[in-house]
Amino acid sequence: MAHAIKLNRSAPNLTTSQIHYPLGDALPPLGETLEVAPGVRWLRMGLPFALDHINLWLLRDSIEGVEGWTIIDCGISNPETEAAWETIFATQLSGLPVLRVIVTHMHPDHVGLAKWLCERWQAPLWMSMADYLTAQWLSNKEGGAAIGAKMGSGGSADHLERHGLNSAEDLALIRGRSDYYSRMVPGMPPRYRRLMEGDVITIGGQLWRVQMGYGHAPEHATLYCAKLGVFISGDMVLPRISTNISVYDADPDADPLGLFLRSLALFAQLPADTLVLPSHGKPFTGLHLRVQQLQDHHVDRLADTINACYEPITARDLVPILFKRSLDTHQMTFAMGEAIAHLNHLWRLGKLTRKASAGVWQFSVR
Repeated sequence: MAHAIKLNRSAPNLTTSQIHYPLGDALPPLGETLEVAPGVRWLRMGLPFALDHINLWLLRDSIEGVEGWTIIDCGISNPETEAAWETIFATQLSGLPVLRVIVTHMHPDHVGLAKWLCERWQAPLWMSMADYLTAQWLSNKEGGAAIGAKMGSGGSADHLERHGLNSAEDLALIRGRSDYYSRMVPGMPPRYRRLMEGDVITIGGQLWRVQMGYGHAPEHATLYCAKLGVFISGDMVLPRISTNISVYDADPDADPLGLFLRSLALFAQLPADTLVLPSHGKPFTGLHLRVQQLQDHHVDRLADTINACYEPITARDLVPILFKRSLDTHQMTFAMGEAIAHLNHLWRLGKLTRKASAGVWQFSVR
């Protein structure tokens, strides 16, 4: 059954001075939903990672006189997630169909079941162009997965090796998972409806404005409804962890951290009492404080990076300075991507120099 929880939006502790969780410790059980705002339901799907869940959203909708639902984000493609969705369909939709599927960005936990959901309901996919095309390429047996197999790694191992990753075991594991993405995203719908910055979508009689975020994914869509005071932030603003900001092999000189910080500044222009619906963690208020915390976090990491670069270092050398814990191979790839992001940001700002030594990039203070 669906559950409804009333949000006390006028309580005195809903200020910009703290993060507040209006639903307390409530979580939607697997196969059930919680109403977090009128016509907006929260559900969770499991993930086989250390980050073991993703939040997904059901929005009551009506399109061309047909009553139904819009799904926002999908979960990864596996039998467990499909079964959980089937339970949702049987018990949570009041017998109404899914009318469209909106995907915030191309990461597997968000887009993995998009093709299955769209085919299951004959519903259209709405997504940004950059993320749709990236997901289509990486999931296609003639595209990213095939090229990765031919290269022996998908390029990622060579990219990280150029930044100092020299563990033969780690590199072999990375080279052996060229189909990592396509296993969780086995395909994409052949057509989509493009989402763009500033688009206004009517969902269930409410107006939702699209605001793009950058740095975490190529073109991450967020949705804000002024009337409800609700911001579906995806992975751009999370309440307890900082989203991964990485440099990938296809765009090795990129500055995703600069893009992410600019996006955060724009999100901070939303009202202070906005209810944020993140992809991981619990719905919260305190958006302005959370944006400031994320900005401060990266300012501190950039200071650590500068201090480490008075002697030439690689991104691999920087990892234990930024991440003070042991990392498995999966976590190391993200840590390396983020270390490169901090180095690239300072390099692009002209605060660091970069030169190759024996085929490995080294960064140092000018």
